[in-house]
Amino acid sequence: MSTHRERILDQFTRQAVPFSTAPGIKDDRALALLVEASDAGPDDTVLDVACGPGLVVAAFARVVRHATGIDVTPAMLSRARELTAGLANVTLEQGDVQALPYADGTFSIVVSRFAFHHFQDPAAVLREMRRVCRPGGRVVVCDLLASDDPEKAAAFHRIEMLRDPSHVRALTLTELEGLFAAQGIAAPAHTYYKLAFELEGLLERSFPRSEDVATIRAAYTAAVDGDTLGLGTHRRGDEIRSAYPVAILAAAR
Repeated sequence: MSTHRERILDQFTRQAVPFSTAPGIKDDRALALLVEASDAGPDDTVLDVACGPGLVVAAFARVVRHATGIDVTPAMLSRARELTAGLANVTLEQGDVQALPYADGTFSIVVSRFAFHHFQDPAAVLREMRRVCRPGGRVVVCDLLASDDPEKAAAFHRIEMLRDPSHVRALTLTELEGLFAAQGIAAPAHTYYKLAFELEGLLERSFPRSEDVATIRAAYTAAVDGDTLGLGTHRRGDEIRSAYPVAILAAAR
């Protein structure tokens, strides 16, 4: 039985390029929403927690004084170096997001995108994000939302864990807000959008076990009638399409 860290390294080593080139992940409008929600400006110093291929770091680096990314997966950091090449105000480091190697209050903005559903202890990560954010700074979390319907959420988690074994659990909006409250962070402002995808394209960018692919396809096919995954699954011609609900939560430290 592999550990969660081993699953993270395995999946994200293989996903480094396909994840970074996925249309919804590299979408400039979605990245702009994140930067705008953080109220970033030219005096800010930013930390991107679990920075992956560096798309968020690059988006912030274009408007802030300095942007730092930290991630556990060397292949993701290698990809991030490629995608931030030419940006002089970027630092990329390998490290554990549950024990960030920075002093208290180092950054004015601390952000994480599409990572919380991979954390076994998201509260611990948010605690660290708060710690390294200076008083008066901003803490920003962007992630997929689970359905408020427990049956739909459970069905979604089962299929996501088959599709990507590094998936732990997407939280509901109420659960994410609760994490902020538990850390003494101000009530966050919300921004919402949909991360649309086509099933076969998603599977091409993922690395499930071959014996699980038919189960994943069957679950999405069944979700066309009744929205059993909470993703608005529908057909467009021969394609099966869905959309992850995404929330950006931004709060004052």
